[in-house]
Amino acid sequence: MMKRTILRRVLAVLAPIVASLSVGLLLPSPWAAPAHAQTGGVGISATAPSISAADWRAYREAFLKPDGRIVDTGNGDISHSEGQGYGLLLSVAADDPATFAQIWTFTLTQLLIRDDGLAAWKWVPDADPHIADINTATDGDILIVQALLRAANRWNNDTYRQHAIRMAAAIGKTLITQQDNLLLIMPGSQGFSASERPDGPVVNLSYWIYDAFQSLESLDNTVDWAQVRATGLILTREARFGQYNLPTDWISVRPNQQPRPAQGFDPVFGYNSIRIPLYLIQGGIVDTSLLEPFDQAWNQSGEGRPAVVNVETNDIQQELDEPGYRIQAALVACVLRNTPVPSDLQSFQPTSYYGSSLHLLALSVLAENYPRCLST
Repeated sequence: MMKRTILRRVLAVLAPIVASLSVGLLLPSPWAAPAHAQTGGVGISATAPSISAADWRAYREAFLKPDGRIVDTGNGDISHSEGQGYGLLLSVAADDPATFAQIWTFTLTQLLIRDDGLAAWKWVPDADPHIADINTATDGDILIVQALLRAANRWNNDTYRQHAIRMAAAIGKTLITQQDNLLLIMPGSQGFSASERPDGPVVNLSYWIYDAFQSLESLDNTVDWAQVRATGLILTREARFGQYNLPTDWISVRPNQQPRPAQGFDPVFGYNSIRIPLYLIQGGIVDTSLLEPFDQAWNQSGEGRPAVVNVETNDIQQELDEPGYRIQAALVACVLRNTPVPSDLQSFQPTSYYGSSLHLLALSVLAENYPRCLST
């Protein structure tokens, strides 16, 4: 019975995706990769920068250290695999191979020190040793692989390609877990599985970086990345909690149970989950039924401001006013209704590391695929 239920879930998700191919809901990829390494997604052109030189210079000056580490200014100036991944991706978007090499050198020598080929997630400047937590963060690993392959294709660099192949294989071997007909992304190599937690497995939907899955598939065919993708869409539809129908950052997906907020974490839609619509849209997934809860919470109820929401009490715990967060709401409104992006969000001034990274990523997606929503 459970297998038939899971199969129905998969078919329910795949049906609108297949149908959308004939009506344009899945966007064609502008990423023109060489024939030997197909990649997918939207937001970073193969032929021209998709973020301006001035914006990229401002980002570098605010967050990039001379040794190549991206600094998380909102988190004690630590560095982590996520930040290195964002920095590498934005280097490709800016067509800046020198800065890419600078960031990659730090990533390779300081974070990629584990025996399994994955990156240690946390580097602390004042600690000795600097690696304060040897565990991994899967979003960072996926972002790094995605950036490496894009750099390899854009600048014809086979060294980057070989590193991407090795990391992709490590991700598939260590961080992807089968549960019935679902393929789950474990948020890290330790601490989230069914054997480690009474409510495990625990997942984080913002770790489904849909734009990267075709890249991963081209590098490692031992994992069914289409099934990983479908699993993320299933969970995005099912993990809707509280008045606003939003997911929590951390979700328990025990077998034979509906998804629920994970134990030991605040039951909030928070800073992690704010990336989910960006990753859907960046991956060419613009199904109204997937984006509508975010649109309702942010644009219909929140006046264009995302917020940290407690899904159990429905309390707004914090409005997220930085431009990099508000542009996520504007991106959703653009995709669903062709609403122009407010002019103040179309210009970039660095704020926090995280908000600024999301701001540039959203501007890149808009420039590549939704220029109608930007003023000329």
